[in-house]
Amino acid sequence: MMEPCDFSLETGSAAETQSWGSRLAALLKPGDVLALAGDLGAGKTAFTQGLALGLGITEPVTSPTFTLINQYRTAEGIRLQHVDSYRLANAPLEMWDVGLADLFAGDDIVVIEWADRIPGLLPDEHLEIKFAYLGEGWRRLCLKAHGAHYARMIDRLARKSAVE
Repeated sequence: MMEPCDFSLETGSAAETQSWGSRLAALLKPGDVLALAGDLGAGKTAFTQGLALGLGITEPVTSPTFTLINQYRTAEGIRLQHVDSYRLANAPLEMWDVGLADLFAGDDIVVIEWADRIPGLLPDEHLEIKFAYLGEGWRRLCLKAHGAHYARMIDRLARKSAVE
């Protein structure tokens, strides 16, 4: 059982998970940090692919499992930093060594897969999204705001989804 969410939703396919990423992208601003957590195959990368599409990034978005950080740029010059801490044995120290603090200090949009491996390194204010595989292609996304900016973001996303 997942902990309480500020907003939760279920998706029935990778395309639907991507669609929610794209919807959230419309609400993001430079400097935003998204902390993604969930088992292998739960939809973290699919969500990030949709997010990138929503930001207008046209190049293929792949999991940074082996590179640790993949960078993409929007037409407006905003960078999307796609980080993966799964393969790091000593995740907090190794993430610090690859310059995670520098990413948080800038105007990039930062998406971290397996963020639950580095809880002490996340900025106080961020959007936490937990993914759970429910079976037969279904996933549950649990969004939790850490900070007023992200609470407003979730509120706008929830209102927008109620209209659709």
